[in-house]
Amino acid sequence: MNEPRTCRDPVSRRAKEIPSFIAMDVLETAQAMERGGEHIVHLEVGEPDFDTPDAVRRAAIEALSRGETHYTHSLGLYELRAAIAAHYRARYGVDMDPTRVVVTSGSSPGFFLVFAALLDPGDEVVLTDPHYACYPTFVDFCGGAPVFLSVREEEAFQFVPDELARALGPRTKAVLVNSPSNPTGTLLSGARMAEVARVAEASGAYVVSDEIYHGLVYEGREHSILEFTDRAFVVNGFSKLYAMTGWRLGYLIVPPEFVRPVQKIQQNFFISANAFVQRAGIAALAETAEDVARMVATYGQRRCYMIDRLERMGFSFRCHPTGAFYVFVNARHLSTDSYRLAFDILEKARVGCTPGVDFGAGGEGYLRFTYANSLENIKEGLDRLERYLDVLGRRGA
Repeated sequence: MNEPRTCRDPVSRRAKEIPSFIAMDVLETAQAMERGGEHIVHLEVGEPDFDTPDAVRRAAIEALSRGETHYTHSLGLYELRAAIAAHYRARYGVDMDPTRVVVTSGSSPGFFLVFAALLDPGDEVVLTDPHYACYPTFVDFCGGAPVFLSVREEEAFQFVPDELARALGPRTKAVLVNSPSNPTGTLLSGARMAEVARVAEASGAYVVSDEIYHGLVYEGREHSILEFTDRAFVVNGFSKLYAMTGWRLGYLIVPPEFVRPVQKIQQNFFISANAFVQRAGIAALAETAEDVARMVATYGQRRCYMIDRLERMGFSFRCHPTGAFYVFVNARHLSTDSYRLAFDILEKARVGCTPGVDFGAGGEGYLRFTYANSLENIKEGLDRLERYLDVLGRRGA
């Protein structure tokens, strides 16, 4: 009788080597503590604490009542694609055909579609360091090579055009920008974004622009990459501005020559976004201006409160965050091991925050706090943090 073959490790190398998303590790550790009876103040995960606006929920219920529970066109409902094109025309003065819009089941699948359509093995994508934690994973998974360019707090953690130009090489396929940014909450000015677009075009690279936090701006104005170049991909969605994280609805705007390649990948991997959720997206764009204005005003109040409290606790800023709903604060006077510091704060202060190292080597020594929570909870969380610092005895000067 033949002996059974010794199998290789059954888990793929890709699955074994993919990094965890530390923000989620913090959240899930906090949830385990809550199941044990602890009360945790959650300042770690960027999820709006508001309910989805009524008009959006009504539109979904009405679509369900009409039986809109079947596949749609793989690129999305034309009505939603047209509404997105109209939104970009009204907000940014960008005139484009709705056929360039691809509706996705959230912005994360959108990144997969973009990089799967754009990258061959070894093609490079230049990212800021620090950056959103999952960007390198998307690039790696699609066979590309992330290239990290260190950025500085005094430059709002954004690309400096001359430094970016030196980082681009013969294998550079794309430059990724994120404004307003996660984790830093900072914006690229229009002039700086135009320069980034110029540098990328000169090297033959595309720009991939993560615009998921557009609309969540408290000082200045956000810009779409499409104001400055057509050699660009926009990744956006409804999760953040419209408090629709659980609805899983996003979209891409792609160059015309990429529509069919992206469509084929969508057909094979995702088929289409949910039909009734797409109807809800149309309502979000058309009927929620007052709801959005109210949420943005509330975020703005929380932002000012959090920055003021953190500064009075001894944390310093070279650049205040002006968008999204994050504060990325230098905590090196407390520790240069942000992972250990964040979990120590969770254990001893019962406050969740995200270690800066989650966002790349350039984030080490920082902590990210979100103000996507009620002012009452933010106050309680910062009171606890202040007591933690008093016990630690290591406040900044």
